[in-house]
Amino acid sequence: MNVAIITGCNGLIGSESVSFMAGKMDLIIGIDNDQRAYFFGPEASTRWNREVLEHNYANFKSFDYDIRDYTRLETVFREYATDIRLVIHTAAQPSHDWAAKEPLTDFTINANGTLNLLELTRLHCPGAVFVFTSTNKVYGDTPNFLPLAELDKRYEIEASHPYHKNGIDELMSIDQSRHSLFGASKVAADVLVQEYGRYFGMHTVVFRGGCLTGPQHSGTQLHGFLSYLMKCAISGNQYTIFGYKGKQVRDNIHSHDLVNMFWHFYQHPRPGGEVYNAGGGRFSNCSMLEAIELCEQISGNKMNYTYTDTPRSGDHIWYISDTSKFKTHYPGWDYEYNLLVTMEQIFEHMRKRI
Repeated sequence: MNVAIITGCNGLIGSESVSFMAGKMDLIIGIDNDQRAYFFGPEASTRWNREVLEHNYANFKSFDYDIRDYTRLETVFREYATDIRLVIHTAAQPSHDWAAKEPLTDFTINANGTLNLLELTRLHCPGAVFVFTSTNKVYGDTPNFLPLAELDKRYEIEASHPYHKNGIDELMSIDQSRHSLFGASKVAADVLVQEYGRYFGMHTVVFRGGCLTGPQHSGTQLHGFLSYLMKCAISGNQYTIFGYKGKQVRDNIHSHDLVNMFWHFYQHPRPGGEVYNAGGGRFSNCSMLEAIELCEQISGNKMNYTYTDTPRSGDHIWYISDTSKFKTHYPGWDYEYNLLVTMEQIFEHMRKRI
């Protein structure tokens, strides 16, 4: 029997992983205790998504466990040890704003929780592929020191710079920069995943995501950029732009396209703790102002937004992921969902829920 363990299974990437893998694995074990509701309030709860998954997939079994609880996690790994082929770790405290409120909570979830899962994989199913969803925040504020030009609706890197064609690659330093406490806890987890691959010879892989998005996202002000923006467009609630004149650029990757990267790696895993930047790249990116225009176009509503000149700590002015390394290693993978299609999906799904 082939078993996949997916942490954060009720969230955006976790639920997409369940849906994607349900037809490819014999059993999907989900682990999620809805900490998102604790972080961001009841409106951010993902329990509704677990009910959808349980209804749609007979081979999905979920556990309401905290990834910081090693003892409870071990009961799952012990029971399915010989059959576990894949561990997809998406559970996290995901907001750099929220992390400053409770640094101990942030670090123990993001770093200690990841260590628990790595060690249990090593002890009980060392041959399994371990996929970790990291973040571009591991680069800290280093991208903000790139040569950027201010255009009418966005910032853009100077055309002469090597990053202009495809974006930021994996060789950018993660050292000696300001990360936010969230970024620091994700750096710790990121390096642990790499080290378990290199030191123990496990098939571990790190995907450093840009903005991860899709229709299953329970977006809030502190996390879930496009989802929350579209929610405000539909509801009329006020949206706040934090700094950089709304010209800060983010790349956006649809949850399906990211999980498809996981699948390609799983089929042909590479040893030694590989690292891949995983975002929308030049294929799918936008500034805040451009995203607002697109939300207005799709929803038919004029957005109610305000501006504060103080940017969020650790926010990037311009970040576009270079996915060339992954495409070179796995030429069968490519994007399926561009920005317009993704936002139309978010709109259709969101208006049924609010």
